[in-house]
Amino acid sequence: MTERRLPITDLNSILDQTKPLWEEMRNRRIFFTGGTGFFGCWLLESFAHINQALELNAEVTVLTRNPAVFAAKCPHLAANCTITLLTGDVRDFDFPEGEFAFVIHAATEASARQAAKEPLEMLSTILAGTERTLKFAASHGTRKLLLTSSGAVYGPQPSDVDHVGEDYRGAPDPLDPSSVYAEGKRVSEQMCALYAKHSKMEIKIARCFAFVGPHLPLDAHFAIGNFIGDVLAGRPIHIGGDGTPRRSYLYASDLASWLWTILFRAPSLLPINVGSSSSVSISELAQTVAATLNPDTVIHIAGQPVPGAPPLRYVPAVGRAKQVLGLEQTVDLREAIRRTAAWYDKLDSRQVS
Repeated sequence: MTERRLPITDLNSILDQTKPLWEEMRNRRIFFTGGTGFFGCWLLESFAHINQALELNAEVTVLTRNPAVFAAKCPHLAANCTITLLTGDVRDFDFPEGEFAFVIHAATEASARQAAKEPLEMLSTILAGTERTLKFAASHGTRKLLLTSSGAVYGPQPSDVDHVGEDYRGAPDPLDPSSVYAEGKRVSEQMCALYAKHSKMEIKIARCFAFVGPHLPLDAHFAIGNFIGDVLAGRPIHIGGDGTPRRSYLYASDLASWLWTILFRAPSLLPINVGSSSSVSISELAQTVAATLNPDTVIHIAGQPVPGAPPLRYVPAVGRAKQVLGLEQTVDLREAIRRTAAWYDKLDSRQVS
């Protein structure tokens, strides 16, 4: 099977965007949860690349329930001498010894399947996992902790709000079982606020929206991943709804650059939206994927728009990220689609079927 390394151009882009930030990582250790997920793969591989390039002599300990799965997904990272795997569940893992100046808590990414089939398991993992990670950080000399939260904490985006900002005070419906992920992330943020109040630890909150890039599943609940997977497999693109909901997508190299910057530079407990402000409808997204990868692709839309009904939206305002941290989107949607497809196209065909 073809090596699953990330594109060197993307890794160098992350280095270029974050290079001035890394000196405080020199000779330090990071504790990391969620290493096998989409976020984890990008953060860990960019760490390994930058650690070597800048000769930081930093180390990372990655909590994983199954080291074999991690090794199969990222064998080059599992073999990296600066990366140590710690076997355990985020809810009750044994604390490793020594000081960890930085903690990244990226466990429990969005999963529509788990939310539907195992909502209590998902909620337990989010809440108990966050509490356990905070206890660990508070007792192991952690200076800065990054929580990867979610734009889902805002609840449904009002039809008259084109871009939802960090000061919006909406919320998910706590009695709706489908809100389990969003409610878990909201309470995780509250836990962080409580721990920050009673410690000297700086806690950074990244409210993450939608993304695209290598390692994004092509067969899950992510529309853009499904569309790319359809085109690579020579299938028509199928849209289950009416195609009107609006989304935006940030490429993964920008995602990693933003998250590293938030960890190092964001003010404690100031939430930062992470995503793109350039929105497209789902039908426009399908057309863009097809036009970028194979213009002959057929697009099927199952539903019909309801006349006069406003589209559902999930689009962040990113002014705070720009104004406070100087962050920008550097990869546009078409290029993000092209890079993602090119990476998957180089893998064994079993990875995209």
